[in-house]
Amino acid sequence: MSNETSRTGDLLVCIGAIVFLVGAVGTLVTVAPLLLGLDRLPMPAYFVSMLMGVGFVIAGAGLLTSIAAQRRQARSAA
Repeated sequence: MSNETSRTGDLLVCIGAIVFLVGAVGTLVTVAPLLLGLDRLPMPAYFVSMLMGVGFVIAGAGLLTSIAAQRRQARSAA
């Protein structure tokens, strides 16, 4: 385990990464039938692939939150 304490925004980055990975797997699953010449999947399966963008935005929000917290901490220390 790490000796570092959890910082503001770390949870959002982890959640964003998980959502992104779910969307990436969904994209592979929805593209595979098109490449293999099989029947297309139903429309809700294509919405799962949109989770890649949602996960990217969530992780970016966590990153910006973490940056803001570090700046506040640096200002208060100075």
